[in-house]
Amino acid sequence: MKLTLGFSPCPNDTFIFDAMVNSKIDTMGLSFDYVMEDVETLNLWAEQGKLDITKLSYNTFLHAVNRYALLHSGSALGEGVGPLLVSKKPLDLNDIHDFKIAIPGFNTTANLLLSLAFPQAKNKTELVFNEIEGAVINGNFDAGLIIHEGRFTYQKKGLTKLMDLGDWWENTMNAPIPLGGIVMRRSFDKSLCAAVDKIIKESIAYSWAHYPELAPFVTANAQEMEEEVMRKHIQLYVNEYSNDLGPTGTKAITTLFEKATQAGLLKNGMPGSVFY
Repeated sequence: MKLTLGFSPCPNDTFIFDAMVNSKIDTMGLSFDYVMEDVETLNLWAEQGKLDITKLSYNTFLHAVNRYALLHSGSALGEGVGPLLVSKKPLDLNDIHDFKIAIPGFNTTANLLLSLAFPQAKNKTELVFNEIEGAVINGNFDAGLIIHEGRFTYQKKGLTKLMDLGDWWENTMNAPIPLGGIVMRRSFDKSLCAAVDKIIKESIAYSWAHYPELAPFVTANAQEMEEEVMRKHIQLYVNEYSNDLGPTGTKAITTLFEKATQAGLLKNGMPGSVFY
């Protein structure tokens, strides 16, 4: 059986899916027709129900939960891995209502955290995530919301951190940050979802067994990154919650749904079942 699969070219995703899509492990008779796209494209496709299995932002999952069910493996949660609000020079966050802000997508978890922390920040423009730093440096925006490898490169590019929205979430909610998850169509049988869950876990285990060596699938798809940066990226975003969300990860996702509902960002409230 062939299933369509979407994930990003970022090192954490290619690290997770390498063995699974490149026949390095037993996939139990399943094959995967995969595509790599930026997170906002994957989010839009998830809202359209385009793929069988996909990486998406947890913000998008809030609105796609009736179509997709969350897998227990493959998620990006953690401490110290949240989005950063940066600028070219120090700015007063009391004036954030006047800021022109570049974001990696309205449907990203990064934008959800920004909306929860600063509901008055309304002047936002979507850019592909790896274009945000340059747009701020060029003066096109007052501030930028950066994710992924931007955490490791913004200082070298002369940018200033205004706020770590991951720290804000962790300190305010006492929970790890739900950034991205792997979901599968609810129309699939639960046994098939469980099989894919198991394959993802084994794919992660394979990559860790060969670490710190990085597979060509990881290095070839990383965008303008040194291998040291790739490893930092993987070590932060591929963690215990990627292997299995567990009670702590599940609580973090439940909290996200609750806070989004309280803020009026989710009309239908918390669904009865998040998982398959």
